[in-house]
Amino acid sequence: MDWAWYLFSFKGRINRAKFWLGALVIVCWMVFLAALLIAIGLAGKGASFGFNVEDIFRVLDPDTYRSLTVRQLPALLVKASGTALFTWVYLAVSIKRLHDRDKSAWWMIPFFVVPGLINQFAGRLPENVYALSIVGAIAFLLYIWAFIELACLPGTRYPNRYGANPLRKVQARPRHDRDIRPRATQGWDQQSELEIEPHKAGPPPVWRVKREA
Repeated sequence: MDWAWYLFSFKGRINRAKFWLGALVIVCWMVFLAALLIAIGLAGKGASFGFNVEDIFRVLDPDTYRSLTVRQLPALLVKASGTALFTWVYLAVSIKRLHDRDKSAWWMIPFFVVPGLINQFAGRLPENVYALSIVGAIAFLLYIWAFIELACLPGTRYPNRYGANPLRKVQARPRHDRDIRPRATQGWDQQSELEIEPHKAGPPPVWRVKREA
């Protein structure tokens, strides 16, 4: 498998198994970077490392930068680098999975961007329990919808506008294009069925006159 294309490209299609594999790769990288932070003594200095959707949208929140200290900067730089890498991989894998479902990359806006922004800024809304409940329900439903589309539903069986079915090397023709003639007549070759029997010819008969003694 082309790992560079798989982890970083936004073109093509992947199946559900490769989507789950991408999630596993992200988790493994998270563990590696967390161990790196502990090894160099940065863990515990304001940087408990982990990949969270909220970390991505926290960058857009001005309050994030007001609480920063110089002591936290080295660990936060490692965390920011890892978060950027994980986000890219997650988007690349998710978009290829959307392509497998014959959906464009724009579906990442309701599946990823909108619920992330809602979770990050919902606390800034006026104190209205009814409004907060509606906004929270919208974000939750979008996450569930995204999970079903990306992780659970199969892709299109036949080639779509983004490429061939990744589960099949040789694509079968759609049903309406198949030969529906009876099996006995499929592939009948007239020339191979005709049998020409050669004409058996011999010398013409010789007529002789019998002489009398």
